[in-house]
Amino acid sequence: VVSNNPMVLISNPKIEKKLPKVIYSNELESILNTPDINTTLGLRDSLILELLYSTGVRVSELVNIKISDININQKEIKIFGKGSKERVVLFGDKCSNLIKKYLDKARIELLSETSEDYLLLSKTGKKINQREIRYIIDDVVKKTGLKMHISPHVLRHTFATDLLNNGADLRSVQELLGHESLSTTTIYTHVSNEYLRNVYRNAHPRARK
Repeated sequence: VVSNNPMVLISNPKIEKKLPKVIYSNELESILNTPDINTTLGLRDSLILELLYSTGVRVSELVNIKISDININQKEIKIFGKGSKERVVLFGDKCSNLIKKYLDKARIELLSETSEDYLLLSKTGKKINQREIRYIIDDVVKKTGLKMHISPHVLRHTFATDLLNNGADLRSVQELLGHESLSTTTIYTHVSNEYLRNVYRNAHPRARK
C-alpha cells in the first residue's frame, strides 16, 4: 500500500541486561558449612557445593565429572564444556580434602552393585542429575535460614566475581569459566565495579552524606 517502509528509522528497544546474582562472603560461608560432613550424604553435598564455588563449573559439567578426570596431586579437573570443548579447572586444599574423604568413604557407601565412573552419585548409587543438584542446594539453603534462592549458576557467578574482586585478570577468568568470547566474561566487571563503588561510598569522607 505504501512505497516506503516507515519502520526503517525505528530502532528496536534494547534488552535489559541484568547483573549476575552473587552471594556475599558471610552468606556463602554459612551455606558451605551447613552440610554435615560426618554423614554420607552430607559429605557428598558439601563436595557438590565446594566444587561449584571452587571451580566455577556449570551444573551440566559438574554431573559429568568422572574420577579419571581428576588429578588430585595437581589439584585440577579436566572438564568437557559446551560444544565438547575441553578445559582444565583448578581447586584448592579445602576441595582437595573433601574429594579425598568422599572417595575414601561416602562414594563407596553410595555405590551400587554396578560400577560407575562418575564422581558424584545419587542415593541409589547412580550418576547424579542436574535436578537432584538443584534440590540439594535448595535444601541446604533452607537449613541455613537464609531467605534467598540459590541456583548452581549463582555459585558460578560468585566464583567469577570473587576472583575479579581479589585481583584476577579478566582473561584468566574467561579461561576458567570456559567462555568462548571475552565479552561474555565482561559482565562480571560490572559486579566488581559495583563492589568498588560500595567500598568507596563507605570509606571515602567525601562520599558520605
